Amino acid sequence: MSEEMRPRLTAEERREQILAAASVVFGERGYAGGTTDAIAKEAGVSQAYVVRMFGGKENLFRAAADRAAARVRFAFRDTIAGFRGDEDLDEKRLALSMAYIGLMADRGLLLTLLHLFSLGHDPVLGPVARDCFLDVFRVVRDEAGFTGPEATEFFSRGMLTTVLLAMRIPDSAGRPEADELMSCAFGERTTDLISLMQGQVPLDDAAR
Repeated sequence: MSEEMRPRLTAEERREQILAAASVVFGERGYAGGTTDAIAKEAGVSQAYVVRMFGGKENLFRAAADRAAARVRFAFRDTIAGFRGDEDLDEKRLALSMAYIGLMADRGLLLTLLHLFSLGHDPVLGPVARDCFLDVFRVVRDEAGFTGPEATEFFSRGMLTTVLLAMRIPDSAGRPEADELMSCAFGERTTDLISLMQGQVPLDDAAR
């Protein structure tokens, strides 16, 4: 079904539809391997429609990366808004960690951020990567009330979590060293994450 025959969506809904597809494609194939054609197929629209809306792959990747970072900021701010004011550091850290891990149901978001961070050398996307990371850092430091060292330690563990999920470490569940590592990194969410990874499938062949 062409996009003209689909139920009419608002421009913002169409944009979100394409960015969600871009997150899937860029997440699996990276910036170099992702194409506007593959993204269009994943979104169920024409390549020309994607290009008209975003103007090319670089702009589309940047928009997908901005979307991913915004979802992290929103999840953190939503968690912070629920603080009572008497939480200690460990309670804040756990709440924010749980919010971040909860986002990983969207594997494309996770991998799009990792691909973005690997493009620090790029004259256009490098500044986007740095701004993205520093914006989230400021949310944790300033809005959650962490000190600089506390926020740095939080992000150190967060990057470990990101890398472990990107390599699908839950696929090694049952190996003693993997189980120990996941227990230390994910705590009570370990079982949920194993189930989550098992439910994720690669990009459909039709979109390659």
